Amino acid sequence: MIRHRVRALVVGLCFLSGGQVCPLAAKEPKQTPKNTISIQLAAPVKPQTFSRPVTFYVVDVIDRTGDPDPMLVYRTSVRLLWREFGQAVFLDREPKSIVRQALEDSLRAAGMLARDEASAEYLLAVYLFRFDVASSAAGLYSRVELNVAMKNPKTGNSEQVSGLGAAVEGREPSPFAEPRYVRAVLTDALEAALRNFLRSTKLPQALETLSVPAPTGPAACAPPTS
Repeated sequence: MIRHRVRALVVGLCFLSGGQVCPLAAKEPKQTPKNTISIQLAAPVKPQTFSRPVTFYVVDVIDRTGDPDPMLVYRTSVRLLWREFGQAVFLDREPKSIVRQALEDSLRAAGMLARDEASAEYLLAVYLFRFDVASSAAGLYSRVELNVAMKNPKTGNSEQVSGLGAAVEGREPSPFAEPRYVRAVLTDALEAALRNFLRSTKLPQALETLSVPAPTGPAACAPPTS
């Protein structure tokens, strides 16, 4: 009699847990139209005003995040009894493409984007170190970290200026955040990172350093004096 009761209990647990009593491993999330978001700034970021007109050209945006799946921007899971429930939000394109468009649109709107590499006064190589969203006690938290290497093609000299952006979406503290909130907090962090770069006090200093002509002639090869 006792054996029959135990067997009935096990069958009931199997039914409630989807047919398995042991803990279930989380399934790999799949991208669908419902969990895919598009990141685009509502308006270009206005750069600071320089002492003279300058033009830039974005040579490349390099992803240094180390993320094996850069399209999966947000993922969370909660274990309930024997089942693990999760959520995932995907991007419709790679983060480096999103960053490049946002930066180029901002430079173009300000009249600072060169038509091609040959006509640019300064060349930009953008290194992307963070582009993600996570859950925190205050809500969704997003960070975008850029490091921009600027090069003067005439002299070969280069300088680096960083752009860091962070944002918190306090309206959605639940781990099962709606994709629209993920999009909102990530867009805010991207805008903050570009603003931090384009309005950085280090940017005009770097441009001033790069504008110094490279030494030429015999003086360039002269040994240092004591």
